[in-house]
Amino acid sequence: SNHQHPNTNHMKLLSRLPSWLRNKYFIATAVLAATLLFFDKNDLFTQRSRTRELQMLEKSKAHYQSEIAKEQKELELLKNDSTTVERYAREKYLMKKDNEDVYVVPEKAKNE
Repeated sequence: SNHQHPNTNHMKLLSRLPSWLRNKYFIATAVLAATLLFFDKNDLFTQRSRTRELQMLEKSKAHYQSEIAKEQKELELLKNDSTTVERYAREKYLMKKDNEDVYVVPEKAKNE
């Protein structure tokens, strides 16, 4: 019988390709590299945006930590001093005694 082997057409196509494309190890490596670069959940672009996000979070963490420290000092004062409690209640919550009005005047910054 004279029928062609089904693989010969496939081989003709392959022989037309450049040799580096015929190298299955090269192809596998290229596919893997592309996958890691673009489709992996830890690809380069995601990592860069995560690094930026992390820097922003570190900044705001520092900000909140200093705010917390201030509040804790204020809390210590409140525990130890009833006049501070009164001032705090007036300024922050605009509480007042029955016979008074409360005006909050912001202090000027010390370095002005």
